[in-house]
Amino acid sequence: MKIKSFAKINLGLEVIKKRRDNYHEIQTLFQAIDLYDVLEFRSAENGEIHLAGDDESIPWDENNLIFKAVVLLKKQFNLSHGIKISVTKNIPPGRGLGGGSSNAAVTLYALNKIWDLRLKKKDLMELGRIIGADVPYFLEGGLCLGLERGDKIMPLADIAPCSCLLVLPSFSISTSTIYGQFQLTLTSRDKGSKINKFLVHRDFSFLENRLEETIFSLYPRLRVIKKFIYSLGAELSLVSGTGSAIFGLFPGGDTAEKKLKEFKKSYQAIVVETLSRGSYWTKLEVGV
Repeated sequence: MKIKSFAKINLGLEVIKKRRDNYHEIQTLFQAIDLYDVLEFRSAENGEIHLAGDDESIPWDENNLIFKAVVLLKKQFNLSHGIKISVTKNIPPGRGLGGGSSNAAVTLYALNKIWDLRLKKKDLMELGRIIGADVPYFLEGGLCLGLERGDKIMPLADIAPCSCLLVLPSFSISTSTIYGQFQLTLTSRDKGSKINKFLVHRDFSFLENRLEETIFSLYPRLRVIKKFIYSLGAELSLVSGTGSAIFGLFPGGDTAEKKLKEFKKSYQAIVVETLSRGSYWTKLEVGV
C-alpha cells in the first residue's frame, strides 16, 4: 500500500496557559496544504518493524513517530504482525508543517486497514493523542480548531481555496526551544482571542501567531521574510506553528505563482494549495 501524508499550516495560534503536565494550553487553526510525503507499507516476517526514509537528517529508528505508531498498535491489540515502511520525504522537518505527526497519523490509518482492526476515526484520534499533539488533526484534515494541547480537534467549515506561498528556510527550529523561551504574561493571557473573531467574521486580518515575537527575537531574518510576503500582497502571512516555515495566502487564481518568481530571487520557496476536508481525503486515498 502507498499513501500520501499531507502537511499543515497554522492560520492562527494563541497560547492560553501553562499546563501541569508542562505542555501549554493553546488554541490554533490547522489548515491542510497540498505538500505531501509518500509512505509505502509492505508485510514483514517475524513480527519485525522495518522503517526507512530518504531524508538522512531524520532518525528512522524507535524515536520516529511512525515507529511509535506501529508499536502502539501492536501493544494495544497484542499483534504479532510485522511491517516494512519506506518514506519518501517532501515535507522538511522542523519547519512547523507537521510532517512527522502526519506520517504517524497516516500510519495509524493505513495499518487499521492493512491489519483489519476496524477502528473508528475517534479511536484512531485517541491513539494519535498518545503519540503527539498534532497527530489527531491529520485524521480529520481541512480546516480545524485545535484546543487543549492542540490535540482536541473541532472540524470547521472550510475556507475558500487559496494559493499558498510557502517559504522554507534552510534551518529547522525546535518546538521545545520556542515554548521554553516564550513568556506568557498577564497581558497576553487577557488579550482577546483573534481566532474567535475570525470564526465569526471569516476575515484573515484578525489572525496572528502569538509565538512570533519569541521566534523573531531568536531568528530576526524571519520577520524580514514575513514583511516581504505582505509587500507582495498576501492576505495573511504567519510563521507556521513554531517555524521555521512562513506562508502567505493569496486567495484565488495564479497570484502566488507570479509572486514566487520574485521571491525565489532571495529565498527558497514553493507554491502549494490549501485543501478542503473533502479534497484532503480524496487526494490522500487516491491510489491506496
